[in-house]
Amino acid sequence: MGQTLRKPEIIGIARREGKVTVDMLVEHFGVTPQTIRRDLTELANSGQLERVHGGAVLPSTTVNIGYNERRGLNQSAKVDIARLCAQHIPHDCSVFLNIGTTTEAIATELLHHQGLLVVTNNTNIALILSANPNIEVVVTGGNLRRSDGGLVGELAKQTIKQFRFDLAVIGCSALSEEGDILDFDIQEVGVSKAIIRQSQAVFLAADASKFERRAPAKIADLSEIDVFFTDKHPSTRCTQFCNTHGTEIEVTG
Repeated sequence: MGQTLRKPEIIGIARREGKVTVDMLVEHFGVTPQTIRRDLTELANSGQLERVHGGAVLPSTTVNIGYNERRGLNQSAKVDIARLCAQHIPHDCSVFLNIGTTTEAIATELLHHQGLLVVTNNTNIALILSANPNIEVVVTGGNLRRSDGGLVGELAKQTIKQFRFDLAVIGCSALSEEGDILDFDIQEVGVSKAIIRQSQAVFLAADASKFERRAPAKIADLSEIDVFFTDKHPSTRCTQFCNTHGTEIEVTG
């Protein structure tokens, strides 16, 4: 396959997988590592990818990947994270689940729980949990974000302030080495801050692709998280931050 055909396919793989590696692309295309490195460099020079050690990621942006594309990214990792996280959620407690494809996977894993009160600003989660009559579901008000079924804005925050949750499970769009939890939508960030304030304990669920991404708005940092669930160990710097602040890291497998 010539370079002209390879480049669009490399971009497509990056969008599906969250990142590409030289080794992955060498195997996929059957070309030399030097050829792939040259492709990645040219894609980076044109602003279509951003080089990282061993490969490349989608470039930093102020706009998130589309919802349907996010649902397809790292699906098996999200399921593994969801199962591990659900094991740490007891029966008979109040839980907030926020917007995100990983929190939706967690909702699916909670379908066999009993006696939960789940509050959410994610209409997809409400529909998932409606299958279990033993889970009471409360949906916040707010402005409907049609792209992913999320509810954001002042009305969502005011609803959240009426509760004190035993536990909240949040996701994010990106996670920096310094321990910053990041997102794209300022309105969603405001809702997430309210969720953290109203919760006795907070879980963060994020797959390893979030280590490679950037987003402009800060929700919180890992010092405000009790348990961080992921599928790969974060960087040494991020791990040290968690250790210093007492944040537990739970890695699948």
